[in-house]
Amino acid sequence: MHTVAVLALPGVIPFDLATPIEFRRTPGYEVRICGSEPEIDTGLFTLRAQWGLEALAEADTVILPGTESFDVPTDVVDALRDAAARGARLASICTGAFILAATGLLDGLRATTHWAAAAELAARYPLIDVDPDVLYVDNGQFLTSAGAAAGLDLCLHLIRRDHGSAVAADAARMSVMPLEREGGQAQFIVHDLPPVPRGNELEKLLAWMEENSTRDLTLDEIAAQAGMSTRTLNRRFRDQTGTSPLRWLHRARVRRAQHLLEATDEPVERIAVRTGFGSPTAFREHFKRIVGTSPQSYRAAFTPTSA
Repeated sequence: MHTVAVLALPGVIPFDLATPIEFRRTPGYEVRICGSEPEIDTGLFTLRAQWGLEALAEADTVILPGTESFDVPTDVVDALRDAAARGARLASICTGAFILAATGLLDGLRATTHWAAAAELAARYPLIDVDPDVLYVDNGQFLTSAGAAAGLDLCLHLIRRDHGSAVAADAARMSVMPLEREGGQAQFIVHDLPPVPRGNELEKLLAWMEENSTRDLTLDEIAAQAGMSTRTLNRRFRDQTGTSPLRWLHRARVRRAQHLLEATDEPVERIAVRTGFGSPTAFREHFKRIVGTSPQSYRAAFTPTSA
C-alpha cells in the first residue's frame, strides 16, 4: 500500500483538507489524516486526527493543505524535512505551498500557489520561482498546486504518475473531473477593469469607452472624445488607471466576450465581431493574453453543457 499522509495544521482550509481524501477511491492507497496537535481548530469545526506528526515518518506521500496562517511551527518543518530526506514525496495544495516553502526544500525550484497569495509567497521566499499562472508544478519529489479545485488536478496527476493514465482517468470520472484541464489559473481570475475614483476626470470617458467598446475605436477618436491630445490622454490614463487606453478597451471587450461565451452558443467568429475585435485572430490573441486560455477552452470550462 502507498501511504498518503494529509497534514492538518490549525486553521487548515477544509476544502483543501478534503480534496486528497479522494485518493482512498483508488486501490493501492491508504490515506491518513495527521494532526500537528491532538485537536485541530479549523475555524468551522474541531478535527480530532487519528495520527500525529510521527506518522509522516511512514508516509510515501505527504499532502499539505492550505491554512489560514502562513506561519509554520518548527516541529512541522523538522518532520517534513525528515520525511523528504527519507525519500517521501511532498505536495502542497493552495497556500500549503507556504508550509512546504518554510522547509527550504523549494529553494531554487519553480512553484505555484493560489494566484491571490502568489505575490506574498514570492516576497517571503525570494529563492523560489513563483509561477502564479499554472494549475500545478511537478518538480519530481516536490509538487505544488494552485487553489481549491487545482488540488484535484494535482491528485489526479499523482495517481497518473503512480498507476498510469487509465487508472487516473477512472479516478477523474469518479470525481466528475476532466483528467486534464486546459489553461492555467489566469482563466479563473476575475479581470476587473482598473478602477478610478468617482468624480475622476476620466470617469465619463471610461463609461463612453465601455458603451462603445464594440466599435472599432482608435486612439485618436478616444482622445478627441476626451478633448485631449493622444500624448496627454496616454499619460493621464496611465497615471489614473495604471494601463493604456487601448489595453483598457481590450480588457472591456474580453469581459463582454466572456459573458457571451458563457451565456450563448454563438460561434467565436461572431463574438469577435460583436465585441469589437473584428478579426477572429485578433480576438483569440487578446483573449489568450488576458484570460490565459483560448475562447473555445474557456467556453468548454465555463458553460453548463461542458459537464
